[in-house]
Amino acid sequence: MIILREQETAQTLNAIIYGSNADTIVLRDEETNIETEIECVFSIYKYYAITSVILPIKENKYYTLTIKDSTRNDNVVYRDKIFCTNQNLQRYSINKDAYVEHRTTNEYKIFE
Repeated sequence: MIILREQETAQTLNAIIYGSNADTIVLRDEETNIETEIECVFSIYKYYAITSVILPIKENKYYTLTIKDSTRNDNVVYRDKIFCTNQNLQRYSINKDAYVEHRTTNEYKIFE
């Protein structure tokens, strides 16, 4: 799963694709089933296809990402899932605001 932010600037996508060419991203909103097709330029570096693209994604939504190669009859070369969140990624938790952290002053002793 790829975790991205809702933003108006380009985000970098890295994918290990099947084949050596990719040029189209199909983004499907899993809630509404609306697909958005985005043409983009991928560069190939070692095993990775890399692109920077502005994605029309909204916070707290899941999307299905499909990367295609139009030179081979729209052959699917990569699939993944995207979750959009604006939470700090180092401290990201799917349980944000759902559970409360409990702190205790329990002490323990170790006997040797």
